[in-house]
Amino acid sequence: MTSTGIRLHAPAPGWHITADVVVVGSGVAGLTAALRCEAAGLTTVVVTKARLDDGSTRWAQGGIAAALGEGDTPEQHLADTLVAGAGLCDEEAVRILVTEGPDAVRRLIDTGAHFDESSEGELELTREGGHHRRRIAHAGGDATGAEISRALVEAVRARGLRTVENALVLDLLTDAEGRTAGVTLHVMGEGQHDGVGAVHAPAVVLATGGMGQVFSATTNPSVSTGDGVALALRAGAEVSDLEFVQFHPTVLFLGADAEGQQPLVSEAVRGEGAHLVDADGVRFMTGQHELAELAPRDIVAKGIMRRMQERDAEHMFLDARHFGAEMWEHRFPTILAACRANGIDPVTEPIPIAPAAHYASGGVRTDARGRTTVPGLYACGEVACTGVHGANRLASNSLLEGLVYAERIAADIASAREEDGLHARVPAPVPDPGRPAHPLLAAESRFAIQRIMSEGAGVLRSEESLAKAADQLQRLHGEARDALDENGKTSEPGVDTWEATNLLCVARALVAAARLREETRGCHWREDHAERDDSGWRRHIVVRLGPDRSLAVHTTETADFPPVRQNPRPQEQ
Repeated sequence: MTSTGIRLHAPAPGWHITADVVVVGSGVAGLTAALRCEAAGLTTVVVTKARLDDGSTRWAQGGIAAALGEGDTPEQHLADTLVAGAGLCDEEAVRILVTEGPDAVRRLIDTGAHFDESSEGELELTREGGHHRRRIAHAGGDATGAEISRALVEAVRARGLRTVENALVLDLLTDAEGRTAGVTLHVMGEGQHDGVGAVHAPAVVLATGGMGQVFSATTNPSVSTGDGVALALRAGAEVSDLEFVQFHPTVLFLGADAEGQQPLVSEAVRGEGAHLVDADGVRFMTGQHELAELAPRDIVAKGIMRRMQERDAEHMFLDARHFGAEMWEHRFPTILAACRANGIDPVTEPIPIAPAAHYASGGVRTDARGRTTVPGLYACGEVACTGVHGANRLASNSLLEGLVYAERIAADIASAREEDGLHARVPAPVPDPGRPAHPLLAAESRFAIQRIMSEGAGVLRSEESLAKAADQLQRLHGEARDALDENGKTSEPGVDTWEATNLLCVARALVAAARLREETRGCHWREDHAERDDSGWRRHIVVRLGPDRSLAVHTTETADFPPVRQNPRPQEQ
């Protein structure tokens, strides 16, 4: 795959360190990959945007899904995942997930993660939407992500892995043959390194999480600005299935104008018997799906939105008053505290909820070993598109995917070292391309992008809304480009302008894919194409960025992903 030659406008690196592997991100995927690489004898550096324990993983409430319970099997987990994915899962990728998943969870426990257990000492498993069995392991009631993050961070520190915290990754470095040679990054604040620098390494693992901050209201933390997808696009990698953004059905409603990260009300609350009701207390999911409130997330989100439209309401309610105070305090202490902090007591009143952007089912396209279309560049976790999730992620499969595919990436990098002498090769990055750097958006553009995306590419989409969004995004893109072309000036390099520029990059790609897919499938809901169309659209949409910063969008020929082909010599293209 040919490199675009595009890079963010930034100062030249003022320092560098060298490693065998650089892992970008410190959630379950990134830290698992780092620990496995280190265990294989690879010199590994972890770069993370905030602190080690500050990624999306710590916010995961429900748990991690795996066939660990009596009577459950990987085949049953496979079947539920394929149904949720609405015909677009890569079945082999899912089979890898569900068969390797149980042992991966056991290794996580061996690493130090403590999951809730029954009085008999067995894992206490619960159900979530789309699952026909109790197969969700959880910790601290509803603090699973925090416990997994704690265990992995402690393991990383105990093993002495080199980490660079508070560092925003900028761009991929490549050598003269077009292979990965590391990354540039900017370290924020005082520390061992400061300002723009580089990590030189022949293998880069993107584990940067999601891009929920492209919307006004999201469950994602403020750091989730799509940096990994934007970096991959600029590096010439393919991204796929970006139109499939999962909107979590039950996010605490804080008002129509609420922006930024919103409190999540875990699917596990419905798994334990909470009901979705309207203002009159009427359950509205009964009869819409055999699993009612425990239907896959896209179906529940659509059910909520339809009822809101019918009632001209801004939100619906989740009623779990019948749990009682003791169950709330024991099983869902985090959610209880968040509700009470916002003036809602779920013990005595229904919780106002509405869907909000939650999870990117698509991302940087990879194969079964986590390899992207750029040699030496890997991706895992939410930033990746492995084919596991299809058109809609099954609840609690995300943490499992991060575990399983991170381990597979580490195994592939270790194998490449043995076969190709990776450990002996110190990459020599080529100088920056002669063309002008990517112009930067003003920091305040972030809020304009979020409003455009929420209005035009949110839960409900149409050609009209998407076309308007595309025009508005193109205007922002053009204004930044024209300013650079006319006077050579761009917004000052900095975290805020880099993030805004990354958000615009991923927003343009997402809208382009959503406009092309003229059907309703999974979590992509087109009001003007309300039915699923297997004959025309049971295929994937792939997006690449061109050297002129235009987007190339095409569909695959079938529902199967084409092989990931890596061309280490872009000049031959």
